[in-house]
Amino acid sequence: MQNETNILRKLGRACRMQFKTKNSKLKIRIAILAILSGALLTTSLSAQQSAQSTYRIGPKDLIEIKVFEVPDLNVELRVEGDGIVRLPLLGELRVEGLTTAQVADQLREILEEKYIQRASVTVDVREYRSRPISVIGAVPRPGPLTVSGRWTLLEALAAAGGLADDHGDTIFVLRRSDNGLVDQIAINVEDLMVRAKLDVNIPVFTGDLINVPATIDVTVFCLGEVKRPGALTFKSTERLTLLAAIARAGGLTDRASKTIVIRRHDRSGEDTEIKANFKNIMSGKEKDVELERDDVVLVKESFF
Repeated sequence: MQNETNILRKLGRACRMQFKTKNSKLKIRIAILAILSGALLTTSLSAQQSAQSTYRIGPKDLIEIKVFEVPDLNVELRVEGDGIVRLPLLGELRVEGLTTAQVADQLREILEEKYIQRASVTVDVREYRSRPISVIGAVPRPGPLTVSGRWTLLEALAAAGGLADDHGDTIFVLRRSDNGLVDQIAINVEDLMVRAKLDVNIPVFTGDLINVPATIDVTVFCLGEVKRPGALTFKSTERLTLLAAIARAGGLTDRASKTIVIRRHDRSGEDTEIKANFKNIMSGKEKDVELERDDVVLVKESFF
């Protein structure tokens, strides 16, 4: 509000200067400044109003009520468990399930019916607790967050203690709309935390679920004609391919066959075999094979 007041003051000064100055070019510049300042003010106000226009007040939310004509009603109240607030002079008012505009309309009607001829009422949500933002997964303090005002993804992650050491490379924001459909937004961690891209630091709203999946260990087995046969462990964020597994196993021996067999126990319970030509993959004639958890890479001995 302080910024908006300053903008309004600048607008007023700009308008007064426009009529006092004799320099026509300066008049044009001042007029443009006034228009742009007004546009910034309008955008700021619209953003604040849209954040609360569709939100339905619920228990434990903290709301602020202002009545210009009755200063005694300028209060901050916590919505009780049964969805009501207790107002000075007016008593109990049920606000659960209503928007801030609907609550303001109800108060205006009551005041104009009983006390004053014309009432100017505003209602704002100061804390969103009935539908908190929740953070789960690889963060130090997972759980619901007490939200005051509008938050960004970075602010929500900071409130949860940041990212844990075992975090993955993607953050998911799950958002449920009024019709019950769930939208999922995927955010790349490096874009957000390393490259600091502004477009991925998205606004988060009440009811959003932020999921930070943790990395897990993935094991494959490389047997036969490799220099270090045995179990190989990869992080789930690492690219797990045939070439990566062979490199992790120290490479092929001089006796290794060019044909490599990958044995896989798939989800249906069946065993399958995939054959790959190592030389063709190395030369780019064939694509590298993506491996899955518990795959067995078998490098047989060449007889020639």
